[in-house]
Amino acid sequence: MSEVNKKVQNRLEDIIIEEDFEQMLEESFKSDEEATTQGIIVAIKGNEVFVNVGQKSEGILAVEEIQNEKGEFIFKEGDTLEVAIVGSRGGRSLLSHKKALRKQKVKEFIDNYKDSESIFDVKIIGKNRGGFVAIDENGVEFFLPKSQSNFKDSNNIINKIFKVKIIKIDKEAQSIVVSRKKIVDEERRKRKEIISNVLNQEEIIEGVVKKITTYGMFVDVGGVDGLVHYSEISYKGPVNPSSLYNEGDKVPVKVIKYDKDKKHLSLSIKLAMPDPWDEIKDGLEVGDTIKVTVSNIEPYGAFVDLGNDIEGFLHISEISWDKNAKNPKDYISEGQDLDVEVIEINAKERRLRVSLKNLLAKPFDEFLKSHKVGDVVKGSITSVTNFGAFVKIANLEGLLHNEDASWSRNDKCKDMYKIGDVVEVKIIKLDKENQKISLSTKELQKSPVQVYAQKHQVNDIVSGKIRDIKDFGIFVELEDEVDALIHKEDLGNIDFSSLKIGDTIEALIVFIDEKKNRIRLSVKSLAKMKEREALNEINDNDKVTLGDIIKDQLS
Repeated sequence: MSEVNKKVQNRLEDIIIEEDFEQMLEESFKSDEEATTQGIIVAIKGNEVFVNVGQKSEGILAVEEIQNEKGEFIFKEGDTLEVAIVGSRGGRSLLSHKKALRKQKVKEFIDNYKDSESIFDVKIIGKNRGGFVAIDENGVEFFLPKSQSNFKDSNNIINKIFKVKIIKIDKEAQSIVVSRKKIVDEERRKRKEIISNVLNQEEIIEGVVKKITTYGMFVDVGGVDGLVHYSEISYKGPVNPSSLYNEGDKVPVKVIKYDKDKKHLSLSIKLAMPDPWDEIKDGLEVGDTIKVTVSNIEPYGAFVDLGNDIEGFLHISEISWDKNAKNPKDYISEGQDLDVEVIEINAKERRLRVSLKNLLAKPFDEFLKSHKVGDVVKGSITSVTNFGAFVKIANLEGLLHNEDASWSRNDKCKDMYKIGDVVEVKIIKLDKENQKISLSTKELQKSPVQVYAQKHQVNDIVSGKIRDIKDFGIFVELEDEVDALIHKEDLGNIDFSSLKIGDTIEALIVFIDEKKNRIRLSVKSLAKMKEREALNEINDNDKVTLGDIIKDQLS
């Protein structure tokens, strides 16, 4: 706006204000006929005080007007006091001692008034048709016209304090007119200029922290407050502002944006600082070992500080080789310095992941140094499942499968053990590739076949009941927990389709594996053996008869 336009605008405002005063002053002051005079208290009756003010009838004054805060009378009958005539009722004047005192203070204020530009606080104490009645800290009364109030909602302003400036004094009416609108308009103009200057600033601006909240900080930049959201404070990510700054601290900021509708200025501290990711993106690689400090621990992992406003994430699975790690605090603590390995770095997405366990000796490798297949060790049950139980041995867990827990096909780990039980097991497999340990308890006991083999051997003829029929043959139960297999091709002349579970069958033992608890039978081999025995018997009989014949012939 040009200087000429500004002068025209100011003159228009003055004309409007003068027109307002003609109306507002007439309504607010003169219409009330608030003349002041001296009166003598004639009587005090109930809530009313009757005062002689030189009229035909005594005026009426509210009793609280002559009482102090404790309810004690400060005047008595016969005393003279200053009163203002503020209205009438039933032919009697309505009086106010307090109003008279305020009018006296107004007169004194006007007589001593010099500073036409001063801004001061007033408290709204009442309303009328033209505007609002206000007083300052000294009890001086002012009139705030509606047109100069700039109140969006005037229903809830009584006893509230606002800043105003004097725009007219009427010595004849002994009244002072003030404006809040002038101050608000001036503040808006100044704010607009400041914001315009701030928005045009491309360089870093120095601001002062005015207020700290849970979601960020309000920073004063040249008379205007802008918000630094907690995500714009550090390159680490969202941080607690109160842990880094105090009210009154000077901070460098850069403007992000300004929302004209909401009149909201957004600032950033981190954008006013060098980007640490630019420093590390070319100097740090996956596999590098770096020193960090644990800054925050969560149930799912920990955040670690590199010391340059960059935080990395250490997931709980990367803290220890223990697969059952439940809480990072069992292994690390806040403030602890650690050496970690970089396992992922993405400067574009500002993501850094690190590992602690990669720098620790692998428990499985350590286990292999002191254990081998065939070792018998003790361990404690850590968990029981439908397929077996896990046994902890030297900080590692091995699996005791159901089929390796007992020679009985019906025994299950969940029925045999509970968590915390100490068991003796044999290591039967060490899978280096998958880092798995297989355990057995049944191999520490004699198998049913071992016991059976003490009484039976290969080529013994045995009999048992068919327990199961498969496509490849049948399983025959010889004794309790002792099964033998007859392959289909070893059934000889028996019709496979005619067999059923529970049938008794006789066969020859052809194979015994005590370690694997296996026995194989053959009906076919039994038939051949019986054929040989019959043939041998016939041959033996034939030899005797022929010898006798020859002997007879020779003789």
